[in-house]
Order: sequence, then structure tokens, then C-alpha cells
Amino acid sequence: MKGEGAIVFIIAFVIFLAATLAYTELPPGSAISDSMGIDATIEWNGFVVKTLLSAIFNGAIYGVIIWLIFTFGKKALKP
Repeated sequence: MKGEGAIVFIIAFVIFLAATLAYTELPPGSAISDSMGIDATIEWNGFVVKTLLSAIFNGAIYGVIIWLIFTFGKKALKP
């Protein structure tokens, strides 16, 4: 079935986005945000911008990793 990888990526992205919003120091997003020099006092709609960027970076990075594991695992199990 086509699109399974996209669903896996979106689910992983949302999970790690929420996890980073709950625990803001989850690597590597916090390290990337720190290296960008973003001020931790800037807020947008009640959220700290540094935390939002960390959450987006973590969601994307871990989403791609889980998507790759899913894709190669699925190909390895094909007869």
C-alpha cells in the first residue's frame, strides 16, 4: 500500500514534537537551537520560540530516522 511511509513519518513527527514540548532539552533539537543563538525569552502565542524550533527539528529528525527504519525493514521482510 502506498503512503504507509508518510503515515509513519507524520506519527513519529507528532510524537516527538509533543515530547519536545513537554521536555525541552531533548537532543538534538536543543543543541541546534542553541547553536542558532535564539533568545530563550522570545515568545509567540504563549510558546517560547526556541522550544518550538527545537520541537520542529526533533520531529523532523526523528521522523526521518523512524521512516528510514520502517522503509528498510519493510524491504528486508519482503520475500
